[in-house]
Amino acid sequence: MTSRPFTIAVIQDHAVPDLGANVTRAEQMIRKAAAQGAQIVCLKELFNAPYFCKKQQIERFDLAESATGQTITTMQSLAEELAIVIVVPIFERQAAGLYRNSAAVIDADGRLLGLYRKMHIPDDPLFNEKYYFAPGDSELENKSKYSNEAKGFKVWKTRYATIGVLICWDQWYPEAARITSLLGAQVLFYPTAIGWHPAEKDEWGVEQVEAWRTIQRSHAIANGVYVASVNRIGHEDEPGTDGITFFGNSFICDPFGRCMAESGENEEILLARCDPALIERVRRDWPFLRDRRVDAYEPILGRYLDK
Repeated sequence: MTSRPFTIAVIQDHAVPDLGANVTRAEQMIRKAAAQGAQIVCLKELFNAPYFCKKQQIERFDLAESATGQTITTMQSLAEELAIVIVVPIFERQAAGLYRNSAAVIDADGRLLGLYRKMHIPDDPLFNEKYYFAPGDSELENKSKYSNEAKGFKVWKTRYATIGVLICWDQWYPEAARITSLLGAQVLFYPTAIGWHPAEKDEWGVEQVEAWRTIQRSHAIANGVYVASVNRIGHEDEPGTDGITFFGNSFICDPFGRCMAESGENEEILLARCDPALIERVRRDWPFLRDRRVDAYEPILGRYLDK
């Protein structure tokens, strides 16, 4: 693990139908974050487009691009210029008919270190992600002699810190956070697109936000890592429905679960200074990793345990 303190930032913003405008705005905000001292910057899930999964429409696959496409190459140039690490979540076209919800990790010299592909794919009203995305492949699938590509949960040793990336629906799964932490992540980044069905907001709105924040703070506490969650904001229409109002509320918390920076529903850059020494301190005081009963956890590999 990196031992020196480092500064992270997340960028909470909206999206418009003009993909180029979204990339331009993100670039401007990344520059602002770097000017404020950010060394690692994370954008929101599917940052360069409106959340297109609200409807199953085949033409929306045209929004996807490869990991060597213009969006990533633009961010590679920016990372090299500013000497910062950038986490860039995109709609990835891996091959004809094979699409992923991915995040590219670009190091401070502009190198593409690799991709994380969202492992847990939801399917809910206005969140039709199973139609668009294949889930990330598991490590077991990686054992094929035909594959030399890293898969599953992973971390990257960037110039400033060892980081892990998990995407939106992944944030509800303690297994994903635990594995990524055990791989050596000092920060778990959670690029996100989560919001309210407007008709439900009055009854469930506050509780939904609190549940979202609580589960991720629990990952920080249970694993002794920093957590940085970045959501989008703004209402996005979808004909024939009430659309989705993305609720923002991005935040960064420390390994004790304390919020270091948090936002409401406005466009905002959140920054926090992370000290690896605090990871060491918290894990000494609360040695959850030490006391794990790894010999007793095989049942978790079952889908359901019927008594």
